[in-house]
Amino acid sequence: MSSEARPLRQLDPAEGPAPGLLLVLSAPSGAGKTTLAHRFQAAHAEAVFSVSVTTRAPRGAEQDGVDYHFVTPERFAALVAEGAFAEWAEVHGRRYGTLRATVEETLQAGGIAVFDIDVQGGAQLQAAYPAQALTVFILPPDEAELARRLRGRSTESEAAIEARLAAARTEVARGLASYEYVLLNDEIEEALARLELIVRAARARLAGWPDPHAESAAAQWRRGIAAIGSWRSATPT
Repeated sequence: MSSEARPLRQLDPAEGPAPGLLLVLSAPSGAGKTTLAHRFQAAHAEAVFSVSVTTRAPRGAEQDGVDYHFVTPERFAALVAEGAFAEWAEVHGRRYGTLRATVEETLQAGGIAVFDIDVQGGAQLQAAYPAQALTVFILPPDEAELARRLRGRSTESEAAIEARLAAARTEVARGLASYEYVLLNDEIEEALARLELIVRAARARLAGWPDPHAESAAAQWRRGIAAIGSWRSATPT
C-alpha cells in the first residue's frame, strides 16, 4: 500500500508497531477545535479523546465523564497535590487539567490521545513529552468570524464575549509563537484532511517510516509558513 493511500491504523507490520502520539489541539474559543477533535477521534479507532477535569459547571447538554469530568475546586486541588495531572491551568477563572493516567495508557497502547486544551496546557505537555506531543493551533478565518461564532452561541453576555475576544488575541499570539503547526479552519472537511496528513507525518517520523507525501503536505502548515490570512499580524516578530 502506498504512503498516499495508507490509513493511520493499517500499517505495514515490517515497519514495527505504531508509536503513541499526543495530538494537542488548541485555539481561541469559537475556532472549532472541539468539533475538529471529535471528528478526528471518531474516524480513528486508535484515537482516544482526552476528557479534561474542570471546576466549571456543565453547559447545555454536556455530560460528566463524556465532555468533561466536573469536580469541585477542592477536589481539583487534591488531584493537583496528588500529582494526578500531566498538565493543568486556570482559564477564565476556572481550572482545567489532563489526567496523567490518560496520557500514559494511550502512549503504552500505541494510540493517539486527542487533547482539546488551551496553550498553557499545551506548553506543559510539550515540556513533559517533547517527543510524543504534536501541537496544532487552530484559527478561524478571521477575528470578525470568531466574533460572529461566539455571538451565535447565544449563551453569554456581550461583556463576556468581549472578554473572550480579548483573551483570544492573547491565545493566538501565544499559539503562533510556540505551536509546531497552524491550521486555518475555514472549512471543516479541508481542515480535517490537513490534520490527518500532519498526524501521519508525525507518526512516520516517530517510528522511522519514510512518508514523503505526508511530510511534504504537512510542511505547508508549519508555524511561520502556513497561510493564515489576517492573523499574520498577530505573529510575534
